[in-house]
Amino acid sequence: MSQLEVAPSGWRAYVPGLALVRAYRRQWLPKDIVAGLVLSALLVPQGMAYAELAGLPPVTGLYTSILCLLGYAVFGPSRVLVLGPDSSLGPMIAATIAPLLLANGDPARAVALASLLAVLVGVVMVVAGLAKFGFVADLLSKPTQIGYMNGLALTIIVGQLPKLLGFSVDADGLVAEARAFVSGLAQGEANATAAVLGIGSLAGILLLNRLLPKLPSVLIVVVLAALAVNAFDLESHGVGTIGVLPQGFPPFTLPRVGLSDVPPLFIGAIAIAVVALADTMSTASSFAARRGDQVRGNQEMIGIGAANIAAGFFQGFPVSTSGSRTAVAEQAGSRSQVTGVVGAAVITVVLVFATSLMQYVPQPTLGAIVIAAALSLADIAGTRRLWRQRKVEFWLSIIALLGVALLGVLPGILVAVTLSILNVFRRTWWPHHAELGRVEGIAGLHDTERYPDAELLPGLVVYRLDAPLIFANARMFGDSLRAIAEKHSDLRWLIIAAEPITDVDTTASDMLQELDVWLNERNISLVFAEMKDPVREKIERYELTRTIDPAHFFRTLDEAVAEYARQTGATWRRPGAKR
Repeated sequence: MSQLEVAPSGWRAYVPGLALVRAYRRQWLPKDIVAGLVLSALLVPQGMAYAELAGLPPVTGLYTSILCLLGYAVFGPSRVLVLGPDSSLGPMIAATIAPLLLANGDPARAVALASLLAVLVGVVMVVAGLAKFGFVADLLSKPTQIGYMNGLALTIIVGQLPKLLGFSVDADGLVAEARAFVSGLAQGEANATAAVLGIGSLAGILLLNRLLPKLPSVLIVVVLAALAVNAFDLESHGVGTIGVLPQGFPPFTLPRVGLSDVPPLFIGAIAIAVVALADTMSTASSFAARRGDQVRGNQEMIGIGAANIAAGFFQGFPVSTSGSRTAVAEQAGSRSQVTGVVGAAVITVVLVFATSLMQYVPQPTLGAIVIAAALSLADIAGTRRLWRQRKVEFWLSIIALLGVALLGVLPGILVAVTLSILNVFRRTWWPHHAELGRVEGIAGLHDTERYPDAELLPGLVVYRLDAPLIFANARMFGDSLRAIAEKHSDLRWLIIAAEPITDVDTTASDMLQELDVWLNERNISLVFAEMKDPVREKIERYELTRTIDPAHFFRTLDEAVAEYARQTGATWRRPGAKR
């Protein structure tokens, strides 16, 4: 997708938060405070749930939420976007750090690895933003993004099912986890009490989201589940809980890991940066369009980078934009990033003064939160639309889904990006091309395959290539024109409708020279119409006009056709009509 960059001048271009302070309106404050309070009700339970999804202690989700909100408030350009732990990044974080952990995984080492990963993601984002690499978000096309998210949703759901039912499995990968889950069920490992609580929590979240979407469904379910655990002593029935969280504001910490850990973390950071950027650009564009704002893609990269760096130095992990939390903040009346600052303040108060509030939150409910989020990632309607509208892109989405499901999250994102690039190359390699004719009642010339009764001029073929003429399609272009020349024994002019041709590279130039010589030997003239000036300048630079007659370049297609008719006296006829 493309973003229109309209950045303020001077320091405001890089520190939008300080510029916001100068322009902040007093009447915004009450709405920002209310929106921040509402937002925090979602941030606390989701932050803890997504931390566990990433294989980290629940409290790190709260640390991450505080610092990323503050970081983005200073450097983020959007007034409405909300950053935080994200369900789409959790599996990627786990897939990156899990191979680097020792047997039975040390939580402190896991936190250190995740924190350094966040810093690396932040550095990648900031450097890319300063270098104006905002276009990198386009590496994930919509079909492959749909497939990737569907695969991610499937992976998350299967991975969380054991927690939802009160047991755990020792397996890695979708197929292995699914087998272990079924095996655990068959062997009676599920805890009935935990299963009722987990399934009830999931049903409650989904029903509240559907019937009463303006209510904080996650908070309501978490409170009710925690009250049930406390009132009925469900811990004695085998229901696991979060327990008392560590008290206090997260301390500034330099992640301590070995040098050998940095390369694999860096590879994971690049993959996470691409997904986070694509997610942010999609969300930012959606909300900006509704508010009449403009998206500054490069500054968004800097803002996300700053949020990740801030989280990484305070025992956090990588973050992205959350569409659901942004929607909650907007619906609650948010006017600026002060909403995020208020949310961070509320989480800080919880950590400093009320950590015991979380001790009865059951693990099955956290699993339910993650599964509900995963269901929102899946885009079944979008997949059906691809099937109806463009089968090729539907199958691209399915391949991306299988890449995530069968190869893993990080290889899956590589598959998705590769498919997007190959799809672009495929369209250039095998572009649409057509022979054109005149259709009664419709201005211009049109594809004769779509209009088989289109009128033609005897001895003339008008050919259009809907792509740049480059090395990838030069052979196809030349072979197609040779086939046309051999098919039409009376051919005298071959006009190229060159308006869609935006480039001609040196490989194509050599092909055109050889083609023109071949056509001249058969008394056929190669003619160009509507060629763009920059492309014509390249033709001149390649010295092709030494072979191709300079008089055979026309400003418009109508001029070229009219000149052929004048020279030959030909008149328009339908195919098969007698002369």
